[in-house]
Amino acid sequence: MTFLGHVGVITDTGRKRRRNEDAYVCEPPLFAIADGMGGAQAGEVASRLAAAALKESGAKTLGGEQRISDLIQEANRRVYDRSSTDPNTSGMGTTITVALVENGNVAFGHVGDSRAYLIRDGRMEQVTEDHSLVNELLKSGKLSPEEAESHPQRSVITRALGTDPDVDVDTFTIAAEAGDVFLLCSDGLTDMVGESEILELVERNRQDIGVALKSLVKAANRSGGEDNITVVAFEIAESQMLTHDGQTRENVLSAPSRDDEVTLTEADAVPAVDTAVVSTAEIQAEVEAQERQERAKRRRRRRRRVVAWLVLIAIAAGIALALYLRFLR
Repeated sequence: MTFLGHVGVITDTGRKRRRNEDAYVCEPPLFAIADGMGGAQAGEVASRLAAAALKESGAKTLGGEQRISDLIQEANRRVYDRSSTDPNTSGMGTTITVALVENGNVAFGHVGDSRAYLIRDGRMEQVTEDHSLVNELLKSGKLSPEEAESHPQRSVITRALGTDPDVDVDTFTIAAEAGDVFLLCSDGLTDMVGESEILELVERNRQDIGVALKSLVKAANRSGGEDNITVVAFEIAESQMLTHDGQTRENVLSAPSRDDEVTLTEADAVPAVDTAVVSTAEIQAEVEAQERQERAKRRRRRRRRVVAWLVLIAIAAGIALALYLRFLR
């Protein structure tokens, strides 16, 4: 039988952003991370609204994948309704990755490019799929993994909460094993720190999850800290964790408390560089347009080569004819 072991959460604004637009839920057995977008404080509003929708379920959250899907749809409705009625938040959205530990399994729900990782037996695996332009281009063979790491449009996502009345949610379940560590993290970590370094830092500090999370934030900031950095971590244990007073309790790394709601003022309505959302249909259309352009370029190059060869043949034939006529004289 498996139980929840150590649990931790940490969030940091990073070195380049004025505000923290990440939000999280760390209320065992429910965990989540949300990375808001939308400019000014709108991204912060979106992520906190989504987190609040999950928190309201509290300890009553049961039901695996279907329950998670229902929670995410409710979060999507709240963000979309606010975006539709408040001009200051128009167009806002958020990623969301949710994990629910239940009956020896971990059920997930996922939208966007925040990630969930599983560390098991000294190896780390990304268990969510990025809903991003770069991932679409990778899958179609248009980009190599090396090109993807530094692609200028790696912040463009193809799916987010709050941009449409309904959202397509990826759901799946993983059978948990004692010793597993699950990480939910925003791209402020994964864009700055490679997966091998993330694994090394967690494994090195395996006995103190708080130290492990702080080391991840430090690594991201050392690499530039270009975005907000948030990590939620939870461990699977063979038995329930007992604190010094004998009471069963998850050990939670404390993080700054934040309100679940934000009110915008006109002074906040300033432009901000942020994540953009592009639908997969738009991406496919762009890819097909690029392919048509490439085919047209190849056809033009072939025509130019054919014309060049014809000109050369004509010149050679003219020279041969002139020599032949001179020979006849």
